[in-house]
Amino acid sequence: MKPEQVKEILEKIHTVKVAVYGDFCLDAYWLLDPRGGEISAETALASQAVARHYYTLGGASNVTANLAALKPAGIRAIGAVGNDIFGKEMLRQLQEIGVDTRSLIVQPENYNTVTFAKRYLNDQEQPRIDFGFFNKRSLKTDQAILAALREALESCDAVIFNQQVPGSIPNETFIDRANELFKTYQDQIVLFDSRHYGDRFKHVYRKTNDIEAARLNGVEAALGDVIPLEQVKQFAAQLYRDSGKPVFLTRGARGILVSDAEGLHEIPGIQILKKIDTVGAGDTVISALCVALAAGVKPAEAAEFANYAAAVTVQKLFQTGTASGEEILEVCENADFIHQPELAENIRQARYLAGTEIELCHPAETLALGRIKHAIFDHDGTISSLRQGWEQIMEPVMVKAILGSRYQTADETLYHRVVSRVREYINQSTGIQTILQMETLADMVREFGLVPAAEIRDAFGYKKIYNDALMEMVNQRLRKLQDHQLDLSDYILKGAVEFLKALKERGVRLYLASGTDYADVVHEAKVLGYACLFDGGIYGAMEHQRHCTKKMVMEKIIQENHLSGPELAVFGDGPVEIRQARRRDGIAVGLASDEIRRHGLNQEKRTRLIKAGAQLIIPDFSQGRLLADFLFHPRSLPDTPSKAAHSQAAR
Repeated sequence: MKPEQVKEILEKIHTVKVAVYGDFCLDAYWLLDPRGGEISAETALASQAVARHYYTLGGASNVTANLAALKPAGIRAIGAVGNDIFGKEMLRQLQEIGVDTRSLIVQPENYNTVTFAKRYLNDQEQPRIDFGFFNKRSLKTDQAILAALREALESCDAVIFNQQVPGSIPNETFIDRANELFKTYQDQIVLFDSRHYGDRFKHVYRKTNDIEAARLNGVEAALGDVIPLEQVKQFAAQLYRDSGKPVFLTRGARGILVSDAEGLHEIPGIQILKKIDTVGAGDTVISALCVALAAGVKPAEAAEFANYAAAVTVQKLFQTGTASGEEILEVCENADFIHQPELAENIRQARYLAGTEIELCHPAETLALGRIKHAIFDHDGTISSLRQGWEQIMEPVMVKAILGSRYQTADETLYHRVVSRVREYINQSTGIQTILQMETLADMVREFGLVPAAEIRDAFGYKKIYNDALMEMVNQRLRKLQDHQLDLSDYILKGAVEFLKALKERGVRLYLASGTDYADVVHEAKVLGYACLFDGGIYGAMEHQRHCTKKMVMEKIIQENHLSGPELAVFGDGPVEIRQARRRDGIAVGLASDEIRRHGLNQEKRTRLIKAGAQLIIPDFSQGRLLADFLFHPRSLPDTPSKAAHSQAAR
């Protein structure tokens, strides 16, 4: 979906009216600080001190909050609430964002406002304290809700039915009466999402997830199970056949699957490298789906829109966040999608050119091969291993930045908590631009709160510290080359130079792209002996341009030389260059290389590169001649599984 389409949807949303029935809840956040606790004089038990507390809309309340952020013409809340302090706070917040609460029935007896008290200690959620799980909704309340539902079906453009709390639908009569309404108004958009009554309602658009879809199809599945994509497709298609209404099946980071009259549509997940909080993401999805459908958008496009919205809210920590139109548009403009997660995470699904280690992530016939005239090569990890081991440099830089003056004195618990967090992030962010890693580092420094605000550097300040440490390692290795303690083969991936020459023999113009400073990458390419092969030029970051990133370097090459389509091939071991190739409809070849050995497969790299969109994966260039033959004459080698290659790659 292009940004222009998102803008058009956002404009149409302003004209629609929606209603929400469901479990209206309040989320209470209690942030604990162990430094404030005491031993109770009365009970001798340790207390937990709340350093900060706040309240946000949850459940169906959060659905309305997400709707309000998208600014439809009207929002109506239908449900029940208790006559208590939590209910009063929830009503206040709903009214504050413009929700019509006249159909939110206050039941004074046998009903407590559903509230989830979420306690956090050292950024870790503790066992929740839940209110309202023993509610008994009265017949009078049910009748008022059903009347409000009928009115909403007659006057609104769409209705959301959102059920999350066990036992919140009190009796069979309510279910029967609601189904009668949905049948009567079956041409109306009723978007249904229920954790506990998914099989009890008919004539509705269904929003579900893969686990719920399995159960609705009579297949046992537990939370955390990974259900194969092909099976999920069968579930979605069957649910559509059963209802005749569109089905939206969410799969977390793996995206959304849509089944409707036009068939099955796969909406890929969006890559997010920051720390995420998925609480409330489903509320965002159903609200964005609802207003888009109400505005006349096709189901698959509505799912794309909802996918962008969810990518906004999962990045908002310790809250059930919302997504504004501006935020959704920004995600759309900069989205990096997750391609083929099943293949990426399961090497047993790999297919190879017969007798080779060249993995085909897409069938050969779908690739526009044989026309390559330009080839862009990443440097570090693709051709050169001079910078191998950067992780060991980055980790202490990050740890020292976070701990600040407490680096030498921090207790073991704090030190290991910081180290664990840093290692987790480095592993997660491997392959992305250094400046983005440093932006996250600045965020982590602020999050831990151990460094005075005035002493916190920006991303470029931390990048300089890291680069200085990294260059010290690189220069040591270069000195060993110059002193003949090591030779060129110790720092060049196997077969790389020979493959470059093979491409030049075929008339391909070569470009070298690096996020390293321009002078450094030129120097390293000359020392390693292959600078002369890059007749298209060597490109790197310019020292005077603080914002010059690997992505910008790639874009500079592409724009200056007007590169696109099947005439362009890109070779790299990081997601940045692979994504740039896919954005320009070029051929994306991922180097899943073991940089320590300079040959062989690194499975973690393979996973990252396939998710980034790599169409071919190679462990090194040892089969460079075969690869070149395939790139220029794809029909000369068969597209079949290779057991030999599979066994080699799996080692």
